[in-house]
Amino acid sequence: MVQSPTSRVIARIDGAVGHIVFNNPARHNAVSLDMWEAVPVILDQFAADPALRAVVLSGAGGKAFVAGADISQFEETRSDVLRAQLYEAKTNTAFERIASFEKPTIAMIDGYCIGGGLGIALSCDLRIAAEGSTFGIPASKLGLAYGIEGTHRLVDVVGPAYAKEVFFTARRFTHEEAWRMGLVNRVVPREALEATVKELCDTIAENAPLTVATAKRIVDEGLKVVGEFNVEACEALIERCFASQDYTEGRTAFMEKRKPQFRGE
Repeated sequence: MVQSPTSRVIARIDGAVGHIVFNNPARHNAVSLDMWEAVPVILDQFAADPALRAVVLSGAGGKAFVAGADISQFEETRSDVLRAQLYEAKTNTAFERIASFEKPTIAMIDGYCIGGGLGIALSCDLRIAAEGSTFGIPASKLGLAYGIEGTHRLVDVVGPAYAKEVFFTARRFTHEEAWRMGLVNRVVPREALEATVKELCDTIAENAPLTVATAKRIVDEGLKVVGEFNVEACEALIERCFASQDYTEGRTAFMEKRKPQFRGE
């Protein structure tokens, strides 16, 4: 059984899919310090479950994915340079744990996806949004600086020109604009959001987990600056796939014209 350190982040496993639900609807799921701290704790528990094939992150209440960090805490948690650095360390740990999670992560976005909420979504592998969702990073309206890694993730997803527009204007972007710039993979009607994400997770869960993990790692390595791409690690993952029982099962099932039963071994 998965346990969350705070009631403001709900964690559960449904079949082969882990769910993290930001549960602060009164503040549009604005993330407080204890919520940032809960994310890596939950993901560490998910990582220990070999049957898990994907993780979905979402927001409670039907109005927001995450509307940013909880600014009401900033007077206490980010009132000076030292406190701001400590706070940034907590948020960066959460972002990095999502981004580095070995299995696919999917942001299921319904409503506001702003500031730190967009940072969470960008840390995920895929982003599926409901119609009517809005996106933005209001850092330049608050006088604070967005983190280096978060900025790089935005650039990696939408490119430098769109990233600059997001930061320079600090405005809200519609779901149509988000889709056009490549910020989200798909936009669907609100009533179809959960079914769409479930179908996507089911599709991923049917595929060979070692192959999926290898693809994720190689793509992520390719986004690193020149000189930091870990060729050896990627080659080792490729060799692991070809040496796996899943590879044998995939070939056999193809020849027998049946659906393969992958075990991640």
